[in-house]
Amino acid sequence: MPLPSQPLPPHRPKLRHRVPVRLRHHWKLVAASGAFVLVLGAGLGTETIRPYATTAEVAATETVTEDIAGLKDLFDPAAAHDVELTFKDAAYEDMLEEYFKDGSKKYVEADLTIDGTVIPGVGIRLKGNSTLMGLTWKGESSNARGGRGSRGGRMPEGMEPPEGFQPPGDGQMPEGFQLPEGFQGGGPPGGGPGGQQLKAEEPEDLPWLISFDEFAEGRRYQGLSQLAVRPSLNGSTLLNEALALTLTGESGEPTQEYAYGSFTVNGRSSAPRLLIGHPDEAYAEDLGDGVLYKSLASSSFSYKGEDQTAYADDFKQINRKGTQDLQPVIDLVKWTEESSDTEFARGLADRLDTASFARYLALQNLMVNFDDMSGPGRNYYLWYDLGAKKFKVVSWDLNYAFNGDAEAGATDTLSMGGRGGGRPQGQQGSQNQQEQQPRQGQEDGQGQQERQGRPGGGMQMGHTLKERFLENAAFKEVYAEQYRLLYQDLLADGTAASALDAIVASYRLNEGADTDRATSDAEALRTTLQTRIKSLSTDATVTG
Repeated sequence: MPLPSQPLPPHRPKLRHRVPVRLRHHWKLVAASGAFVLVLGAGLGTETIRPYATTAEVAATETVTEDIAGLKDLFDPAAAHDVELTFKDAAYEDMLEEYFKDGSKKYVEADLTIDGTVIPGVGIRLKGNSTLMGLTWKGESSNARGGRGSRGGRMPEGMEPPEGFQPPGDGQMPEGFQLPEGFQGGGPPGGGPGGQQLKAEEPEDLPWLISFDEFAEGRRYQGLSQLAVRPSLNGSTLLNEALALTLTGESGEPTQEYAYGSFTVNGRSSAPRLLIGHPDEAYAEDLGDGVLYKSLASSSFSYKGEDQTAYADDFKQINRKGTQDLQPVIDLVKWTEESSDTEFARGLADRLDTASFARYLALQNLMVNFDDMSGPGRNYYLWYDLGAKKFKVVSWDLNYAFNGDAEAGATDTLSMGGRGGGRPQGQQGSQNQQEQQPRQGQEDGQGQQERQGRPGGGMQMGHTLKERFLENAAFKEVYAEQYRLLYQDLLADGTAASALDAIVASYRLNEGADTDRATSDAEALRTTLQTRIKSLSTDATVTG
């Protein structure tokens, strides 16, 4: 798929934003109705039509009983936005008790006003894993209260941080603890996690997931069932994540829509927050005829047999529940783990959109995002096309993009804040980075090995599918081709720089915008982009 060579002019709403919201969100129904009438008139004439009903499609997609149009398009970048949440203190404290007790993230009922439209009885809950590490309440950390797994403010099982590490409290790392070279302690350029303690007493700064249908089944807002509200860390503008989302879309790969908006919780306001459309049933249906699966932070991408309940900590099915299941994912995991190198090379294209996957991998490196599908957060979705019977990897959670070593090469393995020892992707790492086990059914030393890289001293890194793909010479060349295209079309031609200007302008439209911080964050990002362009201009992958 050709990549767009020119970005949209700053502040100019996309064509979809000039179409009435109500019509845009129901265009499929309108178009289908019109086509149906034409068919009836042209093909059937005066024939009698007898209706027949089936429940198959009813089970395949959730019934939408109400789709609130709102007063303005939530994701219009040329407009200011406003989000207000109101909930009872007692309900909030009960939610915190559950979270601090065992890490459970329960929904609390709240009233929401979004761009002037009042929506009563939405569900809200805390969102995130590493972002919530060290969350305090009444002066006590969630870790100290026994939160467990990926939920209690701790890393998921198997994602152990370096020895001696403690979640940031006052924004300072423990004495003697050193982050990897190149790591930005205050967060990625343009903002990001790290270096700030979140307090439950300041709910206006916390990461939230808003569910429009948790307490009102079938309700949507402009087609959305869920909306993610990114945290306010160190006053960050999160320009880096917004830019990463934009560039992903410019590449032709699936992305998520976003906007900045002022944010108030129970009368307490914060700086404008980044609002992101959460991949839900509607998002999945917009991708086409298929099934969307979310990789969980505890995912191992390892075969555990045919019992689908064994994968409860690995993947979550988003849509088509009742008519589809996890079997396609299990089949992919098993085949990736057990196939020989020859079988993998010959059969992967029958199971995966290899060009799209190469583009996904190239994008993550280009944007210096270590926390992708192979990072500690396992941040990705799998989209299964029911017609083609193939998977596509969809990016998600790009808040670590443009962080770390901007001089990392196109084939370097990225780690937290830099390069994973500088070793090329798809090649055997150093002894302290990998523990290797032979693939099932093969002798020691043959083919791809299962990796558990631990940059920084302990976090699990690596993904079998990604590593086997980059170990294969033919697939690695596809990766190189996509990398060259993305470098030229997103970085070298100024697309990223122009997109950043438009993002900053969109942020500043909102009430409470910190213009000085936006300027400094943007300058940091521009420096990263310039360094990236210069460094990659002489990279062997880019020069060919």
